[in-house]
Amino acid sequence: MRNLLSIPFLFMLWNVKAQVAIGKTSITNTSVSLEFGTANRGMILPWVSSAASVTGAVNGTMVYDLSDHKIKVKYSSAWKDLSIDTTGSTVDPVTNTDGVLIQNSAAEITAAKVAIGTRSPTPGILVLEDSNKAMILPKVANPYLNIINPAAGMIVFDTTKKMLAVFNGKVWSFWKP
Repeated sequence: MRNLLSIPFLFMLWNVKAQVAIGKTSITNTSVSLEFGTANRGMILPWVSSAASVTGAVNGTMVYDLSDHKIKVKYSSAWKDLSIDTTGSTVDPVTNTDGVLIQNSAAEITAAKVAIGTRSPTPGILVLEDSNKAMILPKVANPYLNIINPAAGMIVFDTTKKMLAVFNGKVWSFWKP
């Protein structure tokens, strides 16, 4: 009897769409693979010792580079700096401790990966695999005012300035398409 009940459940899973909402109950439209809620929070990019040492990175890969405290995106076979400012830091202003030390004490699980959409061998921690869906970044009005304790490597969309905002550990940088 239990096996008979599990068959319909398996068919339901087969039809599940590869869409994820974080901090909210639903996705705004079918063109979204990952969407965040509207709380004053951002998404923290993976910290790497050096962007240059990341092997297999494809265009669109985003990281926080600890060697120069900058947020970078892989673009046209090179790394593009999104931080601009060179005063980035991983020191927590509240505890005055180096976040790198906290992160380095954790064991890395190199096979860890979350894929949304069709799973492929593309390297990365969070990989959005859909070729016809996009990620909507966390939206925050004036993140430099409203995110009380931003972390190095944080990225959001500033709804007031209509710009991409990245935090390098000390200052916010803004990008407009």
